[in-house]
Amino acid sequence: MKTNKLFGDFKFYKHLMAIAIPIMLQNGITNFVNMLDNIMVGQIGTDQMSGVAIINQLIFVFNLCIFGGISGAGIFTAQFFGQQNHEGVRYTFRFKVIISMIISAIGMAVFFFFGENLINQYIHSNGSTGNAEATLHYAKLYLAVMFFDLIPFALSQSYAGTLRECNDTLLPMKAGIAAVFINLVFNYLLIYGKFGFPTLGVVGAAIATVLSRVIEMLIIIIYTHTHTQRHPFIVGAYKSIHIPAHLLKNIIIKGTPLLFNESLWSAGQTILLQNYSIRGLEVIAALNISSTISNVFNIVFISMGSATAIILGQELGEGRKEVKEDAYKLAVFAVLACVLTGSLLYYVAPLFPMFYNTEDSVKQLATYFIMISACCMPMYAYENAAYFTIRSGGKTFITFLFDSCFVWVCSIPLAYVLTHYTALPILTIFICCQAIELIKCAIGFFMVKSGFWINQIT
Repeated sequence: MKTNKLFGDFKFYKHLMAIAIPIMLQNGITNFVNMLDNIMVGQIGTDQMSGVAIINQLIFVFNLCIFGGISGAGIFTAQFFGQQNHEGVRYTFRFKVIISMIISAIGMAVFFFFGENLINQYIHSNGSTGNAEATLHYAKLYLAVMFFDLIPFALSQSYAGTLRECNDTLLPMKAGIAAVFINLVFNYLLIYGKFGFPTLGVVGAAIATVLSRVIEMLIIIIYTHTHTQRHPFIVGAYKSIHIPAHLLKNIIIKGTPLLFNESLWSAGQTILLQNYSIRGLEVIAALNISSTISNVFNIVFISMGSATAIILGQELGEGRKEVKEDAYKLAVFAVLACVLTGSLLYYVAPLFPMFYNTEDSVKQLATYFIMISACCMPMYAYENAAYFTIRSGGKTFITFLFDSCFVWVCSIPLAYVLTHYTALPILTIFICCQAIELIKCAIGFFMVKSGFWINQIT
């Protein structure tokens, strides 16, 4: 493979940065404030932190179900926009709103009727720290408020995803910045009871999150409906629920594997955490600390994945011949960027857990989890780039096999066997479950190289 196929020119990276940086900033600010939120809860105690971590893991499944539900339509949106077909964009937007509301109704029903049972799957008192009864109590309190976060999140994603696919990445970023500012301020006021506000602890953290999500939703919706010249797809979007039968069929065919993929992949991550939790509540607390700081650094490859889907989707819609070479360039850039961010994360690993009011054993375990995640970051970047490259051409069933099936067929069985049938320490188990992802990287490399994903679907 020639070097010029791996690196782009100034124009290429300028276009990439115009799309990726606003997404990166929004994700970065959001995850940074989530980190501060997590630290604030962590200052209260280990049980509160573990309870919130369990609920956030469950809501993570819902969030990715929303993402998966609208992603199939998003592939068509990017290609329609590349053709300047605003009516096509309008139809895909309608589909996103409808499917996100259906998923929200199902999610609310699951949390209402089965919330406590789901929480109990993560509570094991095998470790030396943590109180199972207190953890359950705080988790239930947090979930009771976060229940009202589901619909605002779903609507925000339906709008923001469409705006990004139509090259407007700034508005979702601005809305996200406003939301995280609201979240940060009210976290401080309501968790600790400052300036005359009640001291609500984990309930205050949940109220702040829901409030910030509602603000974000309102900003995006109001802006979109008042800037119809820039976003003509919104004109008449709610006059009916009509979507042409052939397009609806194609979105369902392409989108269903993505919905199942995101649902099963996120559920797979919760099952992995549940397996790790067999080793005690201190593992839940340590992984919560680790994932909080890792998510701040992971924004680089996550944002690059979103940018990859948008850029390659638009190029496929335009019929550009350079799309395969551009896929290589995007992947190389993501990996190199994560070599740098992973190195930085590795060196801050011992510092971050010190901000938490928890036991020394939890802090030490969290430090090692962070270091392992930092070393794996370039690997995560490549498999993420491969996933979004394949998805951009509508090969959604293949991405389903590549992503979620790998978790269920390889990662989960390995974690189950190691946690239930060996006496290996949790760090060794965690390393093994991360290292197996190298197989996924190799599969992704050969699939991208084959070019089978180059396909215009609109």
